[in-house]
Amino acid sequence: MKENIKNIHMIAVCGTGMGALARMLKDQGFEITGSDHKVYPPMSHFLRDAGIEISDGFNEKNVAYGPDLVVVGNAVSKDNAEVVKMHQMGLAYCSMPQAINRFVAAGKKPLVVTGTHGKTTTASILAWILQAAGFDPSFIIGGILKNFNSNYRLGSGEYIIIEGDEYDTAFFDKGPKFYHYHPCMAVLTGVEFDHADIFKDLDHVRQAFDGFLSRMYPESALFAFTDDKNVVELMREKSCRMVTYGKDAKAMWRLGAISVDPPWVFFEVIQQGFQFGIFKTKLIGEHNLVNALSVIAMANELKIPKEATAAALETFQGVKRRQDVRGTKRGITVMDDFAHHPTAVNETLRAVKPFYPYGRIVAVFEPRTNSSMRNIFQKDYTLSFDDADLICIRNPSRLDKIPPTERFSSRKLVADLIRRGKNAHYFSDTESIINHLVKEARHDDLVLIMSNGGFDNIHERLLQSL
Repeated sequence: MKENIKNIHMIAVCGTGMGALARMLKDQGFEITGSDHKVYPPMSHFLRDAGIEISDGFNEKNVAYGPDLVVVGNAVSKDNAEVVKMHQMGLAYCSMPQAINRFVAAGKKPLVVTGTHGKTTTASILAWILQAAGFDPSFIIGGILKNFNSNYRLGSGEYIIIEGDEYDTAFFDKGPKFYHYHPCMAVLTGVEFDHADIFKDLDHVRQAFDGFLSRMYPESALFAFTDDKNVVELMREKSCRMVTYGKDAKAMWRLGAISVDPPWVFFEVIQQGFQFGIFKTKLIGEHNLVNALSVIAMANELKIPKEATAAALETFQGVKRRQDVRGTKRGITVMDDFAHHPTAVNETLRAVKPFYPYGRIVAVFEPRTNSSMRNIFQKDYTLSFDDADLICIRNPSRLDKIPPTERFSSRKLVADLIRRGKNAHYFSDTESIINHLVKEARHDDLVLIMSNGGFDNIHERLLQSL
């Protein structure tokens, strides 16, 4: 890369990570331009509010001005018009993780949060506890932290929190993004099969995480969730220091007694067999308490007093799109959640149930990811909705991207759920779901909407219709 860089162009700038990086670079004084396919809110507003010029669509003209550096997003192929022009002009280029290392993480100590589930929430709790403790951290995380109203921060402190993604880096680097980061501490929340578009099977996923752990320095510490047998296997013959956490009695940090007094959850933390403390949070679900447990252990390692950690956890407001209440109408609560993997759907439904004891849990699910639109999880989803009283399954809107023999069937899922005695319904479009819920939803019901996308703005449209 050039030493004197002033102008940076970002291809596929509207991804969550790329958008955050664009704002960070802009805040550092670089001139930023960007392009993407289908530029729309909220990311378009997020970038334009910072004065970043965005081009809708990929065109060689977007790089013709000759930026000093081009950052290429992982969704971009080698035959992209801007990539072709970039090569023709001999422009310097790099991937998003390379840019993070060069411009954001340089000189800082990375705290990297990895795992199939819970990365965003865990990294967000960590960022808030460090900020509340006066560490002034930097972070780049895959969700909007309500405490900061942002998914990034440039702090003056020595630590940077990075959500470590196992997804591939770029067309010229098919290794996972997290291979680029060398943490002084890392969290591994668990390992399951996901990202069926790039991983063949669970062994393939394990190989990616094995590579990450093998790259950790001996003086680094890994906070590992040892209730997960895949994590336990991956820990073998690694040189870094291991700190275990979970519900298992053998874990160094263990989740103890739990009590719920809405909106609060109280939970006990056991360290090496002795009570470390009682904490309270508005986070819902045992899986989120385990996420918080990993951060409590790391905060202790960072010499943050447990009283400061407890106070920060109480004021942690959560992450947008993670059990995010969007509104209440006619006594019906509408909640947004990012859950899409079968395990995440199951855990989220189980988590919210104690908090809405007087009404029904209405699950609304849109299969939209490259994995959920494939039949790889067809059977698993059948067992994921047991805690829902009414289930609405939308037909995937982007199935044309999946080979016919690999496609997930919403109709089959609904039929299988009905066979198991569940009140399940199939819908071909979002409008039909809204019309159905306006008629069927009742006072005290929770409508839990699960998707990793915008879902045609169903949340606001449903609230308006109610």
